Amino acid sequence: MFKIFGAPSRYVQGPGALQTLGEHIRMLGHSATLVIDSFVHDQYGEHIAAICAKHEVALTVLLVQGDLTPESIAALCEQALQSKAEVIVAAGGGKSLDAGKGVAKATGRPLITVPTVASNDAPTSKNYVLYDAHHRLLAVEHMRMNPAAVVVDTSIIAAAPRHFFLAGIGDAISKKFEAEQCFASVGRNMYDGQSTLTARAIAQACLETLLADGETALQAAGTGEPTPAFERSVEAMILMSGLGFESGGLSIAHALTRGLPHIPGVATALHGLQVAVGLLIQLDLEERSDNSLDTVRAWYGRMGLPTRLRDIGAQATSDEQWRTAARLTLEARHAANFKCQLDVDTLVSALQRHS
Repeated sequence: MFKIFGAPSRYVQGPGALQTLGEHIRMLGHSATLVIDSFVHDQYGEHIAAICAKHEVALTVLLVQGDLTPESIAALCEQALQSKAEVIVAAGGGKSLDAGKGVAKATGRPLITVPTVASNDAPTSKNYVLYDAHHRLLAVEHMRMNPAAVVVDTSIIAAAPRHFFLAGIGDAISKKFEAEQCFASVGRNMYDGQSTLTARAIAQACLETLLADGETALQAAGTGEPTPAFERSVEAMILMSGLGFESGGLSIAHALTRGLPHIPGVATALHGLQVAVGLLIQLDLEERSDNSLDTVRAWYGRMGLPTRLRDIGAQATSDEQWRTAARLTLEARHAANFKCQLDVDTLVSALQRHS
């Protein structure tokens, strides 16, 4: 098994970075399809259209509506193929970015991502998720290549609601520990290869940055005014976290996002909040000799991150539901990236300890 490292071709971050979008589209073509939800389109659609017009880019718009199911992706792809645009631009939160990835894969066109929230590290990744009609994770799909460019306007990110930023921190904080388990178990990363020293170093830097700057950065979230700590944290949450998980590999914390939505009340919790609790469960299962679990849990308390399943909506759960959640978690590919093979009973006990 070879070591493999992957990444987007270009990453741009800072206040006003959206202004560079036209330049990046023109590097790839003269026409673009914008995949965007109606809320973000109402806020930034005209601005994006003006930027494209300034750079003589012909723009068509595809609105994302409802849950991201295989059926909704198929409908968007059919529309995109009719437009014959040379570039796909996905703007918005995780759903719009994932929809854009699905369209880019189906059409074979390059993708530019423009996140408007930092709720997860999807912008840099080739991965995208599909859900069923009950908003439960159905499948993880992959583009052939990572996005051609990622444009992160931190003035926009800083204006987004605070709870999205907190979820992004919850998603990113796990990456060091998951990459560590993937490496130790000689597991496979998202490119089906072994992790590199570079990927593990990036995942470590992600953790260190968030522990140092996360609390201060969170104070700027929702203000529309990015601070130096906010800029560093956004880089950790989007770039470092994205590279860390794809090239470093995932483990139990993310495998749990397959099972946790089957616990009553959890399915609607933001992905990053599910991962945050998942990391505590992973650290518990690791039986570490250091105090990582206590350190992370105490930091969660200062940040306002969930420390129990009930904090993300978990309700009364039957034995059968606990076992279903555990079984589906262990069926996820990331569950194999762990120092030992887990069974359903062991995982159920861990889930209940963190209920």
